[in-house]
Amino acid sequence: MSLIIFLVVGLIAGALASWILGRQQDLLVNLLIGIIGAVVGGLLAGLLGLGAYNIIGEIIIATIGAIICILIWQRMR
Repeated sequence: MSLIIFLVVGLIAGALASWILGRQQDLLVNLLIGIIGAVVGGLLAGLLGLGAYNIIGEIIIATIGAIICILIWQRMR
């Protein structure tokens, strides 16, 4: 996946995760949450034997990962 697509998927995933959890974040924070979520979601999906075969699947996996990251962050604070 190219860097531009990875950043766009991360931004969308971070924004979706923030929206689902009812949090208001800045654009940069959404991007960082989405990128970290994409990595976490990709690792978890790989461990479960799941894969994303199109951009929608990548966004879903990244969003799930971003939600997990936000929830872990909230628990740590």
